[in-house]
Amino acid sequence: MLTTITVLLSIYLFISIFFYFTQNLYFFRPEILPSQFQFSYPFDFEENSFEMEDGGLINSILFKVPNSRGVIFYFKGNSRSIKGWSKFSKDFISNGYDFFMMDYRGFGKSRGKKSEATLYSDSQFLYKWLSQRYLEKDIIIYGRSLGSGIAARIASWNNPTMLILDSPYYSFYKNISRWGWWIPLKYLLKYKIRTDHFIKNIKSEIHIIHGTSDRLIPYAHSALLKKDKPSIYLHPIEGAGHNNLPSYSEYHQIIYDLLDKADEGDPSLQNLLVA
Repeated sequence: MLTTITVLLSIYLFISIFFYFTQNLYFFRPEILPSQFQFSYPFDFEENSFEMEDGGLINSILFKVPNSRGVIFYFKGNSRSIKGWSKFSKDFISNGYDFFMMDYRGFGKSRGKKSEATLYSDSQFLYKWLSQRYLEKDIIIYGRSLGSGIAARIASWNNPTMLILDSPYYSFYKNISRWGWWIPLKYLLKYKIRTDHFIKNIKSEIHIIHGTSDRLIPYAHSALLKKDKPSIYLHPIEGAGHNNLPSYSEYHQIIYDLLDKADEGDPSLQNLLVA
């Protein structure tokens, strides 16, 4: 009996240690691009790379439209690189907004050791760079999936005109604990990303878009964020999952209306908002 318990505890300890050192493999699925890779798009853009103080390198793309109404700082999810994610710029540039996106360390042409702290510090560095080119009242932060928590952190440190969260988690820890509840995640997880804490300090208007049939990050996470901060505007997309929001016309309509009317204070926008 004692031997069996010892074996089980040893297996449990091994799994816990293995998870600690390999967790990045589960949470991040990057596409790595060679440094000489050339982006190509049918509209104007500029590529920039930023050297961080610790030696990291962050690559970014800024799509530009004539006489832009402002800029979207888009925080992408946990897969691929900005090469593929650039397709999501269409909803924004077609509505007269410039579109700015970065690759996290280890993605695309970005390099360096990744941690929760560097995700925030790199993003803040680029936000400050962006705010030198645009007034903050013309900056909208948009966070998708993994990027939602990072977007909320940056919005809490600054004053963009609006924060839009797409399929956000209440906290990264809370979502991962749905699967890893049986190991001591509190001590093992390197990324906690407490969206629930960050939103408390955000002064900007906050909108959340979330599919009600999302299995990866359940809609309940957005409902909890709304409960914690009632001023949040929650936009459910009935029947939508995690990766198919753009296939729903309601998603595009909400985005268009937010871009067209939110900055004008149009009262008709209230028809879109769910209490």
